[in-house]
Amino acid sequence: MAAFDHGQRNHVIVLQDGYSHEDDGDETAMRANCTCTLVRCRDGTNIIVDTMTAWDGELLRSLLGNHGLGVEDIQVVVCSHGHSDHIGCNYLFQKARMHLVGACASHRDLYWDLFPSGKQDAELTLDSNAEVVVRRTPGHTHSCVSVIVDNSQLGGRVGITGDLFERREDIDDESIWMDAGSESEKLQRQERCKMAHLCDFIVPGHGPMFAVVETMRSQLKKDADLSA
Repeated sequence: MAAFDHGQRNHVIVLQDGYSHEDDGDETAMRANCTCTLVRCRDGTNIIVDTMTAWDGELLRSLLGNHGLGVEDIQVVVCSHGHSDHIGCNYLFQKARMHLVGACASHRDLYWDLFPSGKQDAELTLDSNAEVVVRRTPGHTHSCVSVIVDNSQLGGRVGITGDLFERREDIDDESIWMDAGSESEKLQRQERCKMAHLCDFIVPGHGPMFAVVETMRSQLKKDADLSA
């Protein structure tokens, strides 16, 4: 692994922007792949969030190589939920100390209950400085999680949310995230509002990272209040 100057900040690096859209040749089919994100913690922990499809192994190796990393340099794998376009390359990271798929944590055949039922706001710390945490954000699926990064190189808090947010445009057009599927629209509205008020930047499940502004927070609070 090449030396990396963290500059006393945690670095959030989007390796690949995700997408989702109707297939050009078949209106009954969709094409989708997730946004894949690398978090380089200032304590040296490397975390990958959402690993794309099973056909993206060589691409993901190449994307990590662009940052001086191999698959063996990843300590923690987090998948926001268990859909196939978010977990496909987990198999690459057999040296990682933990794989987290939604709220399910494991290493090999060992499983941990790190998010006890009934503790909706429970958080799991991933770094020694307690600046990078995973928390439950149900909605798209009931087991969805998001990664929250404090002290980032961007100068604010970053939420890596998976499909809690499909992409920036779904704040103005709710049909985008609803059409992508939601196991609880009420919970998803509530969690979207929470994350927007917690974070300065959002990495959505199928689009580029965006900055959160007050008009977005106001709209998301209005949406959540309507579901209350």
